[in-house]
Amino acid sequence: MKMLKVGDKVPDFISKDQDGTIIKLSDYLGSKLIIFFYPRANTPGCTAEACNLRDNYSELKAQGYELLGVSEDSSKKQSNFKNKYDLPFPLLADEDHTVINTFGVWGPKKFMGREFDGLLRTTFIIDEKGVVEKVIEKVKTKDHAAQLLD
Repeated sequence: MKMLKVGDKVPDFISKDQDGTIIKLSDYLGSKLIIFFYPRANTPGCTAEACNLRDNYSELKAQGYELLGVSEDSSKKQSNFKNKYDLPFPLLADEDHTVINTFGVWGPKKFMGREFDGLLRTTFIIDEKGVVEKVIEKVKTKDHAAQLLD
């Protein structure tokens, strides 16, 4: 599936967060939403990204944003990640790739000289009507909030 781009209406999705709570895109209609996709909980880059967003959460909220993190990790791994780093936003456990495929963020990537298919670290800003407003493919994990707040 092709990656969603600016101007695309995001199809509604249903997923579960780290606690098994059902989350739908339609729950966020009327709010600006940041959805950040990260390859794996508790790895250095993903931890840096999530903690940078945590540290800037109050500023993001003050600008009207809600946040959702998404990876293919299990609910248990997401729960451990959220609790270990005191993350103030839900983390979707997208083991079946429902949300990943909706956004088109699964594809070829390179890591340590290997090429393989995996989750592409990407962030989407979605407006109050559920339309993609911005896509960030070159995520700066240690300074991601600055990319969102510019």
